[in-house]
Amino acid sequence: MKVNMGRTDRMIRAFVVAPIAIILAFVVGAGSVGGIILFAAAAIMLGTAAVGSCPLYLPFGFRTCPIDAKKS
Repeated sequence: MKVNMGRTDRMIRAFVVAPIAIILAFVVGAGSVGGIILFAAAAIMLGTAAVGSCPLYLPFGFRTCPIDAKKS
C-alpha cells in the first residue's frame, strides 16, 4: 500500500476530524442512522490515519506526504 498522507494530514484526521465525528454521533443519537454513519466515518478517518494511505487519494494521484517518504 502506498503512503500518500503526510504527518499533518494524519494528525488532523486522528485528533480533529474523528473526535468531532464521534461527538456529533452522540449529539444526533448513537443508535440513529446519522450516528452510525458518523461512527463509521470516524473509524475510517482513524484507520486511514493509522495506515497513512487514503484510498480516495489514489485515483486522483493526490498526496500530502513528501516524495522521499513514499513506500510501495
